[in-house]
Amino acid sequence: MVTYFEFLIVGFFALIKGADMFVDGSSSIAKKFHVPGVIIGLTIVAMGTSAPELAVSISAALQGSNEIAVSNVVGSNFFNILVVLGLCSAIHPVPVTKDIIKKDMPVNIGITALVVAVGAAGVLAGRQLGDITKIPMDQKVATFGHGLGFGLTAIFVVYILFLIMQAKKNPTKDNEEKTEIIPMGKSIFCILFGITLIVSGGEAVVYSAKNIALSFGMSETLVGLTIVAVGTSLPELVTSIVAAGKGQVDMAVGNCVGSDIFNVLLILGVSCAIHPIAVNFASICDLTILLACNVLCLVFCITGKRINRGEGITMVGLYVAYMIFACVRELG
Repeated sequence: MVTYFEFLIVGFFALIKGADMFVDGSSSIAKKFHVPGVIIGLTIVAMGTSAPELAVSISAALQGSNEIAVSNVVGSNFFNILVVLGLCSAIHPVPVTKDIIKKDMPVNIGITALVVAVGAAGVLAGRQLGDITKIPMDQKVATFGHGLGFGLTAIFVVYILFLIMQAKKNPTKDNEEKTEIIPMGKSIFCILFGITLIVSGGEAVVYSAKNIALSFGMSETLVGLTIVAVGTSLPELVTSIVAAGKGQVDMAVGNCVGSDIFNVLLILGVSCAIHPIAVNFASICDLTILLACNVLCLVFCITGKRINRGEGITMVGLYVAYMIFACVRELG
């Protein structure tokens, strides 16, 4: 058991360090070719910060650990929207831009609703409506197949292209000079070694998490929602809290919502495109609750054009309540 936890810690370290090296190397090369900083941020950096979740979910899907593949995405999105954003708001009220309210939040809600609809269709296809309450939580009720995977991936590509076009129409110089340019050889090494760490770290996390779940009699769904999701979201948490402590919270909502969009479109999409994922009833319920939390976050954003301290504390409280619910459901 100690060995499994050691593997888990080493795996998380490899994921975070690998993503950091990948971003540094690829950003430096992009800068050498005079790619605007905002484009680097929207593509390379954004995908680099999503690399831990991507590696874990793909590794889980390929190993047949379907619950970890899905619950990692769901748990990370819960953590980002309720804990990261909630704590930032509790420390310092977070202002919300019009783009977040009119574009990013609706996109996040829309794609989450799409995944919920696919899962609900699978449930209804095998059950009469009146029997839904009797479905065991661990029963496989739907499949997120190649069609959903390619569809989400296509939406991701369109979304990225849209962001790039918007960035070109409204150029900014805020982050133009923040990318350090390192020698080409070192940049290539960072990219290749970073990818190696990400892949091996993802394998280690899935292997250890799966065995920890079996050893304690826990389901892969609960492990993915808690240990794996929190571990892969640590970079966003630390960065956001430090920024909030300094009063630099302008981009907190955008970073959290953007990360959630990437998780659903890129991570879940690529995972399903590579290998169909059988989904249990618990994951469908979790996705539905996540959708409700996203809608609540949009309501908080609309009222007062910011998320205040009280709303931030409420969001953190909702996450605690949800974790208690997940644990009680597990015992049941």
